[in-house]
Amino acid sequence: MTELWTLENEIYAEGFSLLCGVDEAGRGPLAGPVCAAAVILPRGLEIEGLNDSKKLTEKKREALYDPIREQAIAYGIAFASVEEIEELNILNATFLAMNRALEQLSPVPELALIDGNRSTGIRFASRCIVKGDARCADIAAASVLAKVTRDRYMLEMAEKYPEYHFEQHKGYGTKLHYDALRAYGPSPIHRMSFLKKLYG
Repeated sequence: MTELWTLENEIYAEGFSLLCGVDEAGRGPLAGPVCAAAVILPRGLEIEGLNDSKKLTEKKREALYDPIREQAIAYGIAFASVEEIEELNILNATFLAMNRALEQLSPVPELALIDGNRSTGIRFASRCIVKGDARCADIAAASVLAKVTRDRYMLEMAEKYPEYHFEQHKGYGTKLHYDALRAYGPSPIHRMSFLKKLYG
């Protein structure tokens, strides 16, 4: 876990006093919103088991969710809806969700560390960190909050639209999901711009 602080400590050494990490979940699925989280952890905080959410099991992510929220100085979690994804495109909708999450933070961080290589739509001082969810504690924490929040939302949608089996694939384009789409057509929470091959 200590290595998760190496890069952030280097950035703190540049003269910053408060950093946050930002990550998203749900850019790739065919259905549901995109979710973003922004987290400010106390500098050097060790949360046992914290890692890039993609490297953790669902059970481990769930186990980390409350400790991250309880120990963070501040955190924000926000969605951009399917309608916003369709209107703005997925990249801009992701930035919208990230800005919404950042706006919830108090105190306001001096620099937001954004997972990935694009931050053109972020309205706060920011720096891109490629593979940041595996390299920065704050981004790893944000990745867990975003992923767990979105997965929980998709479980609710699975109860509303049981025929699509969202509880199994969370909206991603699995064979089971495509089979359901062919059988039942799209639901109100499907991203039609992602389904052009099926319905174009």
